[in-house]
Amino acid sequence: MRHSGPALLAALLACAPPLAAQNLDTVQITRQRLADGVYMLQGAGGNIGVSVGTDGVFVIDDQFAPLTEKIKAAVRGLSSAPIRFVINTHWHGDHTGGNENLGRDGALIIAQDNVRRRMSVEQFNATFNRRTPPASVAALPVVTFTDGVTFYLNGDTIQVLHVKAAHTDGDAIVHFRKANVIHAGDTFFNGFYPVIDVSTGGSLDGMIAAADTILNLANDQTRIIPGHGAVGGRAELKAFRDMLATVRVRLARAKIQGLTAEQAVNANLLADLDSTWGKGFLTPAQFVAIAYGSLDRP
Repeated sequence: MRHSGPALLAALLACAPPLAAQNLDTVQITRQRLADGVYMLQGAGGNIGVSVGTDGVFVIDDQFAPLTEKIKAAVRGLSSAPIRFVINTHWHGDHTGGNENLGRDGALIIAQDNVRRRMSVEQFNATFNRRTPPASVAALPVVTFTDGVTFYLNGDTIQVLHVKAAHTDGDAIVHFRKANVIHAGDTFFNGFYPVIDVSTGGSLDGMIAAADTILNLANDQTRIIPGHGAVGGRAELKAFRDMLATVRVRLARAKIQGLTAEQAVNANLLADLDSTWGKGFLTPAQFVAIAYGSLDRP
C-alpha cells in the first residue's frame, strides 16, 4: 500500500509506543548532582530539574501523576522544604502529569502562555496518533508568561525563556546563571532523533533555533539537562544541533526536487546518521516523516 503526506505519517506512527507505555509501579527515581543545590531527577518521562536552598524547592517538570509520591520522596532526600514552584517546559503529559498533585500540595505552577492554552482543551498529537483530553483545572499553570520570566531564588538568578515553534509552540528553557546549568526541555534529546510535535506548533527550524539560543548561553562548563537522555554539555548540544542542520539541508533539497514524504522516507537520506541518532523513541523513517512535514510550516 502506498501512502503520502498525512497518511504516510499516520501509517508510520500508528505503532509508535506512547512515552508512558511502561509499568510506572516499577520506576525508580534517580538523582544526579549538577552544581551546588541543582540536581536532575530521572524516572519515566521528561527529565526533572530541581533547585534547593534557603528559599525552598524549585522544580522543572513533574513527569506522570502516579510518580508524584516517588518524586516528592526524591526531593525530600535533598531538602525538607516544600516544593514552592513548578515550571513546565511544555504541555506534554510526561512533563506535566504531576501538576495537579503538586499544585494541590501548594506549589505554584508556571508555564508559557501556550502551555495553559494547550492543556485547557483536547489536543491531537500526531507523533503518536493520540488524543489528549483537557487537563483538570487544578493541573493548569496558574501563572503564565509570553517571552520569559526571572526568578531570584536560592542564591541564583534563574531565567526562563520561551523558544518559539521548536518541540511545540510553548517550549521554555531554564537557565541557572550562577550554577551554570540549563534545562532544555524537549528542545534537546541527547543522542537521538527528537520528537517534534508539529501538530501543536513544533518545527525542525524551531528546534535548530532553540539549540542556537542555548549554545549562545552556554560555555564549555555548562551542564545541560535534556528533555530525554543523559546530562550533556555544550559539545553534545552542538552535535545535536549540527545533526538537525544537516537533516534540514537534505530534506529541503528533497522538497525542492519535488519528493513526496513517502519518497523522502524511502530515499534513506539520513542513512549515515541513523546508526548514531536512530536508536531513540522514533525510527529513522518516523523522524524523517515528521521533520519533512514540519518544513511545510509557514
